[in-house]
Amino acid sequence: MQHVPDLFSLAGQVAIVTGAGKGIGRACALALAQAGADVALAARTEADLEEVAQAIRALGRRAIAVPCDVNDEQALERLVQRTVAELGKVTVLVNNAGGAGPNDPRRMSADDFGATLAWNVVPAYLLIQKVAGPMREAGGGAVINISSMAARLAQKHFSAYGAAKAGLNQMTRNLAQDYAPHVRINAIEPGAIRTEALARYLTPALEAAMVRATPMGALGEPEDIAAAVVYLASPAARWVTGKILAVDGGAETPAAA
Repeated sequence: MQHVPDLFSLAGQVAIVTGAGKGIGRACALALAQAGADVALAARTEADLEEVAQAIRALGRRAIAVPCDVNDEQALERLVQRTVAELGKVTVLVNNAGGAGPNDPRRMSADDFGATLAWNVVPAYLLIQKVAGPMREAGGGAVINISSMAARLAQKHFSAYGAAKAGLNQMTRNLAQDYAPHVRINAIEPGAIRTEALARYLTPALEAAMVRATPMGALGEPEDIAAAVVYLASPAARWVTGKILAVDGGAETPAAA
């Protein structure tokens, strides 16, 4: 039997993390580095990326900060090229960039609805397409898409975001079939995670409702998602692909219910 700690080691691996400057992306990048990976950090704000890169270097791992708008395909191409050129390869991809707030279906335009779908699905599709070749050359790889429990819950004011993340989930399942056995592709559905993005909407009343809707009795932390990312990226998950892992404190109903 393989030594269990080795099953969760990412020593010698190289990861790309999008949306890596804050919140879940930042936590994922740091956790991957703690597990032994070198990390390419992508987001729009270079100062945020540099802070995370310095924290990773303090752990003794390599890190590069790559300012990047994931909606720009050429920027995604440069991200992959820089990762391979400066870190030697790419074996892990965390598609974390994305998101959206609540929407009013009576007022949201078709353009805004379409933009929400595109923002949460298309960059992930393109990055998987661009890393698949380098991953295969490196002997294999793992992709983790960060989705949301909004993909499976029926709730008011989340028709755009819920549809986008449901699309990401189904894309995950289908692409896992396309890219197996060399590239494993899974997704994580976070529940209510305490991040800066959530803080913009989080009133005391809403937080109380979220906690009531969560059997574990608390909001999640970015590190809860990062731990799942490390598992899905690691040899421990070598036989797991095309799956959606809910990390949501047991929530099965919306906070408003």
